Amino acid sequence: MTLSMRTKTASFIALVFGAAFVLGAEKPPSQPAAPAKETPPAAKLKLTGPYTHENLTIYLIHGEDKLKGKTFLTLGEALKEKKAVVHETQQVNELSIENLCPNEEVFVLAGDIVRGGKQDRIIANDVIVPAKSGKMPIASFCVERGRWTRRGSENEAAFAVSANNSGTKDLKLAVRKEMVQGKVWENVNKAQAALSANVSAPVRDARSATSLELTLENKNVKDAVDAYLKKLQPVLDGQNDVVGYAFAINGVINSADVFAAHSLFQKLWPTLLKSTAVEAVAEMKKDQKFKPVTVEIVTAFLADAEKGKQSAKDVTKRVRCIEQETKGNLLYRCTDDQHPGVDLRRNYLKK
Repeated sequence: MTLSMRTKTASFIALVFGAAFVLGAEKPPSQPAAPAKETPPAAKLKLTGPYTHENLTIYLIHGEDKLKGKTFLTLGEALKEKKAVVHETQQVNELSIENLCPNEEVFVLAGDIVRGGKQDRIIANDVIVPAKSGKMPIASFCVERGRWTRRGSENEAAFAVSANNSGTKDLKLAVRKEMVQGKVWENVNKAQAALSANVSAPVRDARSATSLELTLENKNVKDAVDAYLKKLQPVLDGQNDVVGYAFAINGVINSADVFAAHSLFQKLWPTLLKSTAVEAVAEMKKDQKFKPVTVEIVTAFLADAEKGKQSAKDVTKRVRCIEQETKGNLLYRCTDDQHPGVDLRRNYLKK
């Protein structure tokens, strides 16, 4: 091959490789797009407040109504109106509930107390009871140690309405986290002792000294609680986008609740606030001053709980409870297969 031919061949090869380089540079290999980060639920909420009475500070939580047009009966409404029955089963940790309504569903709140039967009980999980449900099992714990007979003229085969929910965070944790009957009794006793000390009067009822329900209906306890209700219950008036609340006692964040619908939260507000006020009375530290928690502290509490590792359990065929836990906080999410992607209730607890 002549020098001239070798030169032309080299030039051609260089041209081919150069073109390939240029083409490669113009169109680099495509890379998959990074998945969009989902906004944490807490970041979508707005807080207003603080609203304070004595040692209790509340923030209202505003958010989107995710169940527009959907309504539920509360357990209290359903029992009072005789639209549902909670039956005694002779088993301490399981009752049965029956929704008699042809078209209304009942939302049962974890911590709801039912009175009567063989002994007063507290409901363990958030539950939706569908219309015409028939008898459904519902998990419970005893909040009246020792009694196993009719109390006065009450019905020992079924339960009457109660306006009370669990009352203290320690009791909520015993029911929802520890799930041990002995711990429930221990925290009922603890709550009774704290309430007695802070209202400066006995709060155990002669009809059944171990009954949390009767203690919560004690006149001295009710008078102390009513002072909180009179001050704080009206803060919800006229606010149609409130879906929950967070609260602190003695300047320390305690718990929060967020619901999927304003209408559901509005119905449950009196019961939830009463339970919160009971704890404030039990935890009262007389003559001690405190600073109300800030919005930033509440927001950080909600955001941390949402980062927790998840575990789930089926409560019914359609309702699931998802627990998320971090070092300092817990979150319980109630989900429903008939409302995919929606948490009906988010219950945040400081450990």
